[in-house]
Amino acid sequence: MIVVTGATGNLGSQIVDRLLDRLPADAVGVSVRDVDRAAGLAERGVRVRAADFTDPATLKHAFEGADKVLIVSAAIRGADAFVANRAAIDAARAAGANRILYTSHQAASRDSLFAAQPIHAAAEEHLAELGVAFTALRNGFYASTLSLSIGAALETGQLVAPADGPVSWTAHADLAEAAAVALAEDGVLDGVTAPLTAAEMLDLEAVAAILSDITGRTVERVVADDDEWREAATARGMPAAAADFTLGMYRAARAKEFAVTDPTLETVIGHRPAPVRSVLEAILARR
Repeated sequence: MIVVTGATGNLGSQIVDRLLDRLPADAVGVSVRDVDRAAGLAERGVRVRAADFTDPATLKHAFEGADKVLIVSAAIRGADAFVANRAAIDAARAAGANRILYTSHQAASRDSLFAAQPIHAAAEEHLAELGVAFTALRNGFYASTLSLSIGAALETGQLVAPADGPVSWTAHADLAEAAAVALAEDGVLDGVTAPLTAAEMLDLEAVAAILSDITGRTVERVVADDDEWREAATARGMPAAAADFTLGMYRAARAKEFAVTDPTLETVIGHRPAPVRSVLEAILARR
C-alpha cells in the first residue's frame, strides 16, 4: 500500500488524484487530520485514517501496512516543523515502509536566507541517515505563492514588495504529477532529486508585466524597503513572525537562491510544465 499524508491539502489532494489515475483505490491510503474532509476519498475506496505529525502515536495506525509513504512536509514554521517532519519520517520507517518520500524544496540548504530551507535540509539529512530507500522531492517554488505578492496590485496598479530576484515558479499540478509517478513507478526518482522546476525564471517585475498583459491594465512593480514593507504588512494584520518569514523569502530570492531551472520535472511528467502565465490566469479567475 502507498500512504500519502496531507491528502486534503492543495498539493496532497492533487497527488492522490494523480495516483488514483495510475493505481486501484484499494492500493492507496491517506493520512489526514480531519477524516471528514476526506470523505470523498473514502467513497472512492481509499483507506482514510486520522493522524497528526505533532501527535506521533497516531502515525502508527495511519501508516500501518505501508510499502511506501509520501510525507508532505508540515505546514508549520520554525523548529517545530522539523520535529513534526522527523516524527512522520520515523513513523514511516517503523511501519516497515521500504521507501519514504518527502516534499522538500529546490533551495533546501542549511545556509539559506529563507527559514523554510534549513528545515528541509535537516529532513533530507535525517532521511539519508535511516538506511531506507528515500526520495526527497526538491519541488520548485510554488507558483500559487504569487497570489500573496499580487495582493492589491490589480486594484492599485502597483505590485509593492521588497526587492526580489528570479524564481522558477512551478505549478502544484505538475509537482503533484511528478510525485504520483515517483510513487507508482520504481526507479524514476531516487535520493535527493534535481530541482523539480518549471522552465522559466521570473522576478516580480516580469510578473507585473504579465499581469498587465492579462488584464489590460498597467501594473507597475514598486520596490519597497524591507523595514517599511514589514511595518506596512503588520499594520494590515500580518503576524510579525509571518512577516519576517516572508521577508526571508524575498532576501533569498535576491540572493538568487531560487534562480535555477532543470529539465527533470519535464522528463518525469512527459510534458512541458505550466508557465507562470497560466498559473496567474487561474489565480485571477478565482478572485
